[in-house]
Amino acid sequence: MNILVLAPHSYYVDRGSPIDVDILVQALSRRGDRVDLVVYADGEDRAYPHVTIHRPDTPGWLRHIGPGFSLRKMVADLYLFHLARTLVHANRYDVVHAVEEAAFIGLWFKRSRGLPYVYDMDSSIAQQLVEKLSWLRPVAGFLNWCEAKAIRGALAAAPVCNALADLARRRGASHIVTLHDISQLAAPGQPGTGDLRKRLQLDGAPILMYVGNLEAYQGVDLLLDAFAFAIGEGATSSLVIAGGTDPQITAYRRKAAELGLANRVHFIGGWPAPKLDELLAEADILVAPRIRGINTPMKVFPYLHSGKPVLVTDLPTHNQILTPDVALLAPPDPVGFGSAILRLSEDQGLRRSLGKAGREFVERNHTFRAHERRVNALYDHLAAHLQAAVVTRA
Repeated sequence: MNILVLAPHSYYVDRGSPIDVDILVQALSRRGDRVDLVVYADGEDRAYPHVTIHRPDTPGWLRHIGPGFSLRKMVADLYLFHLARTLVHANRYDVVHAVEEAAFIGLWFKRSRGLPYVYDMDSSIAQQLVEKLSWLRPVAGFLNWCEAKAIRGALAAAPVCNALADLARRRGASHIVTLHDISQLAAPGQPGTGDLRKRLQLDGAPILMYVGNLEAYQGVDLLLDAFAFAIGEGATSSLVIAGGTDPQITAYRRKAAELGLANRVHFIGGWPAPKLDELLAEADILVAPRIRGINTPMKVFPYLHSGKPVLVTDLPTHNQILTPDVALLAPPDPVGFGSAILRLSEDQGLRRSLGKAGREFVERNHTFRAHERRVNALYDHLAAHLQAAVVTRA
């Protein structure tokens, strides 16, 4: 098949959605499909057989666009649309694989050129907009209607988690294949070297670790408040936070100091994804305190694959797929989450049992091999549908 993949992100960068795009095009490449991948102007090039990367020529101020809605992202999407339209006019594609808001570009191509599209749902756009911009709440119904229009117009929906699959089903998706996130750890379960502990001059107490961006929805404020509660109740742990921009780190370092945690919380900045296994090996407990959104954060799968115990908020973002057998689910408030930190810090047996169960869970369901099976199922369905349409027209 000839596939146009529209991914409104910097590519490649070590962040959730661009990583999803990367593993998607790897799977399509291995199928032997020809893929034109349209992404933002910045990022690292990747080379895969049958895959060509196309980037719009955008001004410098449109580079390095972060996750989430912004006016800069909207402008960048206009450049991406213009390039996609040029490619559609010049080439014959069987299908458009449209990621996130690019589904509306896919809908436009369907109506203007009769070109079918897949809606790759990494999140609910309507929900994200209302959560980030509260003044949009009065038009939430209209935003949901627009999202439903894009879902119903797609030949198939490819949500990233069960909750989004349920949303797509409620809004009339004609076919659904859930492309769950996966772990990409190169060496899961490798022993820690102790280098991080030495570098940060930590004692022998457990290391609690968070890895990811520091946007508000990730719950880092909750994590700091909960950690302060745990310390007040006698926990001796240290907290290491990897990720975030310099302004975010400065703000959270200030909050940690105000909570009396300046010597207990350590910010180490960004960490390259190919070396994530080395970082996770240094932790004793891994945390995902996310408080908003319905999609499961990608980080939980390498977390679990590392064989370390994982603590998450007991919210649909996590409990739609994680059970108490594989992770510790805690209330999303400082006392509840802090009590869970204290429990894991003190109970080595619980840490061992959760770590073992979590790794087995990922190896069954969330490796590249499992992802490739799901992508093949999706594109086998599309190929059969398109072939049937050709026969019908003949």
